[in-house]
Amino acid sequence: MSSLDNDIAALRTQVRLLSDRAEIAELCDRYVMHLDKNRGNDTWFGSVFTDDVHLTFPMGEYKGMEGLAAFQQMARTTFERTHHIGSNYTVELDGDRAGIRAHLTAVHVRKGEEPAAHFDIGGHYEAEAVRTADGWRIRRFTFDLVWNAGQGPKHS
Repeated sequence: MSSLDNDIAALRTQVRLLSDRAEIAELCDRYVMHLDKNRGNDTWFGSVFTDDVHLTFPMGEYKGMEGLAAFQQMARTTFERTHHIGSNYTVELDGDRAGIRAHLTAVHVRKGEEPAAHFDIGGHYEAEAVRTADGWRIRRFTFDLVWNAGQGPKHS
């Protein structure tokens, strides 16, 4: 193999790594955007999560699409509006799997209350994403609450 062939192979590998990181960051952004924009519409789940997803939050654990739907229903019945911001993505690639660590801040406006009455959270999450035929999807998501203010949802 020539030096040029080696250089091209190295560039292909680098492009694949950069592409995977960009797709995973977009996956994380897509998740928080759907939380805020698609309230009442659960058709987006498959564009973000695997069918066997396992989510862990301070208020409970949710498994599979049914668990995810129950979590979203709890959020819809508790909060009128939400505003999530994800940032500082760290992605550790391992073939068709990736570990993600990111920061998350969110404002939750309670139903029937003025926007000034809200539940705010901040923390970070760790997630596992896997490459599927439809692109990267989150299989495991664990949120670590660092701080909160206001009245949150009831624990399950």
